[in-house]
Amino acid sequence: MNRELSSTANRPPSESGSPSLVRSIERDYLLLAGLTLLSLLPFSGKPFHVDDILFVSTARHIAEHPFNPYGFNIIWYGFAMPMAEVTKNPPLASYYGALLGSLAGWSERVWHIGFLLPAVALTLGTYRLASHFTRIPLIAAASALLTPVFMVSATGVMCDVMMLGFWVWAAVFWIDGFNPRRPLYLMTSALLVAAAALTKYFAASLILLFLFYSLMRQRRLGSWACYLLPPVVALAGYHWATQALYGRGLLWDAAIYAHSRPANQQLPFLAQSLIGLSFAGGCLLSALALAPLLWSRRQMAIGAVVSGLATLSVAAGWVHLSTHVTHWRWMEIQLAFFVAGGLSLLALAVIDVWKNRDADSSFLTAWMLGTYLFAVYVNWTTNGRSILPMVPAAGILIARRLEATQKLVSLARLAVPLGATGIVALWIACADAGWADSAKRAAELIHQKTRPESGMIWFAGHWGFQYYMQAYGAHSVDISNFSSRFHAGDFVVLPKNNTNVFDIAPEFVTSREVIEVPMPRRAATMCPELGAGFYSSVWGPLPFSAGPVTPERYSLLRLGAPPATKGSQ
Repeated sequence: MNRELSSTANRPPSESGSPSLVRSIERDYLLLAGLTLLSLLPFSGKPFHVDDILFVSTARHIAEHPFNPYGFNIIWYGFAMPMAEVTKNPPLASYYGALLGSLAGWSERVWHIGFLLPAVALTLGTYRLASHFTRIPLIAAASALLTPVFMVSATGVMCDVMMLGFWVWAAVFWIDGFNPRRPLYLMTSALLVAAAALTKYFAASLILLFLFYSLMRQRRLGSWACYLLPPVVALAGYHWATQALYGRGLLWDAAIYAHSRPANQQLPFLAQSLIGLSFAGGCLLSALALAPLLWSRRQMAIGAVVSGLATLSVAAGWVHLSTHVTHWRWMEIQLAFFVAGGLSLLALAVIDVWKNRDADSSFLTAWMLGTYLFAVYVNWTTNGRSILPMVPAAGILIARRLEATQKLVSLARLAVPLGATGIVALWIACADAGWADSAKRAAELIHQKTRPESGMIWFAGHWGFQYYMQAYGAHSVDISNFSSRFHAGDFVVLPKNNTNVFDIAPEFVTSREVIEVPMPRRAATMCPELGAGFYSSVWGPLPFSAGPVTPERYSLLRLGAPPATKGSQ
């Protein structure tokens, strides 16, 4: 193996005594931090998008009521509800947002620049953690960074990237503190686990992951187990506090919601499995791009046959994915590639643990497969945000496989596949940013069209569109009392590609105008016609899709008096 790739010993950088090695590690840190900032800074003006509004709304409330984060109502499912019932995430990311907003303002740019810190921490933490498992941690970190799921997630202001940043550094401190035993490191890890779990509940699984890893290493319980108690206490305290504040423990509430998949979204096991492989392979595209270096020709042929048969089962109608796809053939081609990538990822985990059968391999495999099983079979919908926690483990497993195959000669050989993956990741992030911008532009167009009118402006749908419509003074429709609140001459806006949208009975409508916002990027993260459903597989079986993206459509309805009122006149 090339010396350049082997320069980092398979041990923590802090224990490396060579000055040249320290300089190499510092150079790698600077390279990764610079690459992360260079990739994400162009998106610092991205409009608030999808569930960003939940975190921004909570942060604004926290800025005024810091001890009651969810003490307000929001219309999200079509009628006003307490935020404590709507949100399924803990509030730490919103507290961070409240700090940003209070210090620097509430603009999109302030938030996006502030959330660069967790993204950089995640990239550097992946490198630092990878140094325990591979001699080429730079490849592990680059394989994680240059993925569509990281690029798209890190250009938002939701909790996922922050949670994973806490996650990887908790793992770093736990492993560093385990052997030899360093109580300060273990306590730091415990606090980071608590912070991760109070950023997103899924991070509570770290308690079990660390317990499993430690038992694999020592084969018995030891005093180290006491350091797993602080995050348990923190979560129990949070659950008790929210029970006292809102009459419901939000930790348990989120757990119930996670696996409450609606009946109309429940798919057969095989269909759900194909969607899961598609999301894993597409979100972590580096496993597919590097396949020629990871696998033999025979192994690649087997993967190609399996993914081909999977796609054939969809094309032949044997497996129904319950989508509204109109470009089926193009979707099926992409599905085949993504499923092949997903198979590559799962094979990396299984083969690594099969060959090594040690605590390190078991730790990485449990991390990967545990996240995959939750995202695909437990969570209420498969989505990129649930796949994201696989990224660091996947990058490390890729690096370990490259070492094991002894095919890697130089960094130059990796430049093409990793560079191509990075370009695709940025392209998809641009497409997602374009979709976010379309909602903001639609709100502006609707405001311009209706500003001369005297009627009130109502709208259905949520996500970023809700944020910008409310910024222009429009009102979200509350279906529980809308019929008694609207008047003749009012307007209602109905977005097509959105959530919790209803229709208006024709007898209430006096005119209808369709506003279209073109989508210039030939790729999409949420487009039913192309089968893309990054934020929810309900939209489609692919995390993203290339192809002709249909314009975003908004119906602008002018309302007349209800029929009963007309008759009485």
